[in-house]
Amino acid sequence: MTTYTARAVEPAVLAELRAADDAGQPCVPYTATAAEGGSPLRCCLRAVEPGERIALVSYAPLRRWAAATGAGPGAYDEQGPVFIHAEECAGPSQGPESYPFDRPGALRTLRRYDSEGRIAGGRLLEIPAEATAAFDKAFAEAFADPAVALVHVRAVEYGCFQFEVRRA
Repeated sequence: MTTYTARAVEPAVLAELRAADDAGQPCVPYTATAAEGGSPLRCCLRAVEPGERIALVSYAPLRRWAAATGAGPGAYDEQGPVFIHAEECAGPSQGPESYPFDRPGALRTLRRYDSEGRIAGGRLLEIPAEATAAFDKAFAEAFADPAVALVHVRAVEYGCFQFEVRRA
């Protein structure tokens, strides 16, 4: 069982992204092909299945967290592409026993942020067969620092935002 909770993009934010993304561009839904199959959906924290209606939108997770908390991330604010369902979905169905997108051998960066939204460290994680235990250990290390408010998990290959974990 996991110790920390992977957070999907919240439904209210998804509704905004489906109108216009964080780069101000309109959402352009399309039907996923086999090429997109397996790509991570940030709305429900599972892989895209060919034939689903999806959209690739620009998302600024730190900017949105900072706006809600009053933090000022300055130059650490960034946006990047994420896949979401083109229409409202049921959200994550995955139970608390694992983390999303935990394919053994995949490389992840766990970027730590303080309460002001500034980078407070990071860690590279090559996901082992025992992915849940490895993520739990990495998050425990991150949150052992009382200055760390949240952690963003990103794919190393493309730098894509995967999910967020916040201090409990």
